[in-house]
Amino acid sequence: MTTGELAMLTQQVLWGAFLVAMVFGAVVQRTGFCTMGAVSDVATMGDWTRMRQWGLAAGVATIGFGLLAWAGVVDPGSTLYASDRWSWLSALMGGAIFGFGMVLASGCPSKALVRVGGGSLKALVVVLVLGFAAFATLKGMTAVWRVATVDRVGVDFEGGARLPAWAAQALGIEPRVAGLVMGLAAGGALVAWALRSREFRQANNLLAGVGVGGAVLAMWWISGALGHVAEHPQTLEETFLATNSGRAEAFSFVSPIAYTLDWVMFYSDSNKLLTVGIVSVFGAVAGSALVALATGRFRWEGFGGPGDLGHHLAGAVLMGVGGVTALGCSIGQGISGISTLSATSLVAVAAMIAGARAALNYQVWRLDRPAAASHP
Repeated sequence: MTTGELAMLTQQVLWGAFLVAMVFGAVVQRTGFCTMGAVSDVATMGDWTRMRQWGLAAGVATIGFGLLAWAGVVDPGSTLYASDRWSWLSALMGGAIFGFGMVLASGCPSKALVRVGGGSLKALVVVLVLGFAAFATLKGMTAVWRVATVDRVGVDFEGGARLPAWAAQALGIEPRVAGLVMGLAAGGALVAWALRSREFRQANNLLAGVGVGGAVLAMWWISGALGHVAEHPQTLEETFLATNSGRAEAFSFVSPIAYTLDWVMFYSDSNKLLTVGIVSVFGAVAGSALVALATGRFRWEGFGGPGDLGHHLAGAVLMGVGGVTALGCSIGQGISGISTLSATSLVAVAAMIAGARAALNYQVWRLDRPAAASHP
């Protein structure tokens, strides 16, 4: 492959990621898909609709990834979530912190980007502060604390910290076969659970689950197959074009928001290049804006007061710190990571749900305080 062909392929990868991210943003804006909203609906109203949307999305992505891996299109060992180390404490602590912040900030990073596209200045502030906190946790002060504490704890596994790898070693079967069987089983179970409810089987809910899950799957193909170069013409090494990690990536929005701010601030630096993560940030906003404008949903939105501002700022910081520590957000670890059946992703998602539930309890307590004070 020549340098010119490499540059052309890189452009194809970036444009492909941008267009898929536009679809993602459009679907989320149109359907109301939201991880925080799903947890809140279950906890406060007993409504499982949006949780089933999430389960359907995760199921579609898991089945699709299992098929891609079995066919040799995407190598599970080359993804962002492939590691020989099970970083359970980082996932546990980071996930809980992220989940708590997700509620305070009225949604996860992907939802904040979608709200930016819909005219929310509140969400814009969340995105900017989140990006700052995330970059500090990638390379700054909180990164030092992260590396010196939770990142030191983990369990190393030969063959990788993924459920299919463990099953392959335990049963003595090929990892690709184990990945296919477990992907079909886990993904199929999630899809079956989501579709079990007759009330759920409506066009909007199906669009949310299949649309988000399909978008994640498309990103796996763009990054892990289209962008895969077995031998870079300059380094002579295997590479995945236009990724910050150097590995195959699907949707994740905490670190990409940080890298987006870095790219904008140092745009004149020739070393700062666009990546699939950065263009995904822009694509999600653009797709949301198109749907919001077309459907009349675009509304300027500001903060309700100092208390509202304070909670959103705190939530943004917690999501930035927690998302990087947990190695992903509720979409990154939640759907992209879960689709690979990563053990670290499973811990992170459980911790995010627990953190969100704790934050909902905090909000109820905060709202009940004035009533309790007025009735001694």
